[in-house]
Amino acid sequence: MAGIIRLLKPIGFFIGCLMGMGVLCSVLAVGGFMYFNAPPEGPAEQDTTGVAEPDESTTQIRFFEVYTGESAMAVGRRLKDAGIIRSYYFWYMLSRLDKGYLKAGTYRLELPASQMAIRSVFVTGQQFLIKVTIPEGVTLKKIAKILETAEICDAAAFLTAAAEKTLCAAYQIPGDTMEGFLYPDTYFFPRDYPASLVVRAMADTFFKRIAALHSKTLSPEELYQKVIIASVVEREYRVDEEAPLMAGVFYNRLDIGMALQSCATVEYVITEIQGRPHPTVLYTKDTEIQDPYNTYMRSGLPPGPISAPGAVALNAAFNPVRSEYLYFRLVDGAAGRHYFSRTLDDHIRAGALYVKGSSSS
Repeated sequence: MAGIIRLLKPIGFFIGCLMGMGVLCSVLAVGGFMYFNAPPEGPAEQDTTGVAEPDESTTQIRFFEVYTGESAMAVGRRLKDAGIIRSYYFWYMLSRLDKGYLKAGTYRLELPASQMAIRSVFVTGQQFLIKVTIPEGVTLKKIAKILETAEICDAAAFLTAAAEKTLCAAYQIPGDTMEGFLYPDTYFFPRDYPASLVVRAMADTFFKRIAALHSKTLSPEELYQKVIIASVVEREYRVDEEAPLMAGVFYNRLDIGMALQSCATVEYVITEIQGRPHPTVLYTKDTEIQDPYNTYMRSGLPPGPISAPGAVALNAAFNPVRSEYLYFRLVDGAAGRHYFSRTLDDHIRAGALYVKGSSSS
């Protein structure tokens, strides 16, 4: 028995050593995992992969772009070079263990962050989105400038996409461009987003708003006419409740073959077609410009919309207030109020009263 005990002692010692080594290896593995997964000490240094925004807290905001077709290994090298991760080799190990693909795009990283957290952001595609607001009444060219300034897409590419025949046909738009059919709203887009997708997103929003506003099915031509009216009303009204009355005036003029005589269409000719600065005053020579969009020189609707109408103007075009009015004139510039009249004489008198009141104030 004593011999057996003497024999088991070295075996037990050996097993104990193995168990100890196993525990030690486990501790080292866990420790190594925690160490390399953790962010590097100190702030991430600047480089061309992102721009840091100063923050009073310990959190640092960095923007990092994953390029289209870039491998996980290449991303890891740039992360290490930027000082965002502690170990490129640990990133490589994670990439081998996790088969999820990194999605191209621009990401907003809150640092310090673990490698697993950063990788999760890239795999799930939680991209940094840019908030951009498109005001009511702007034209395609102005929308293009807003988007380019926000670094969402190139202005020229946007205008090209908005004039793409196949895209206009897909939305059954009779015109040559998407002018008037891109809804003015607040959007969130990734940086350097494809222009065609921006156009589609804005057009989809427009048609959703139209569906909610008007349940009856309209032909593409009928819808186009209402959007043109809405685009003119958008550039004319200042007080919401007057918009349906203005739409009614334009419909009345169309019914009797009278020219719309909208100053907004003349401004469109000057700024969008002729490329001149926006006028502060319109003169007789301006209203006599020979152009299809000049509704002083030709009766009927202009060839297409002159702006991006919002909810108020669209509602006015679809639900105009019918009256006997054929004219309206601004009589209170501060309040944006207009005077509506049935006859030209009454319209002229309203103008004289406004001038008199303005000069005496």
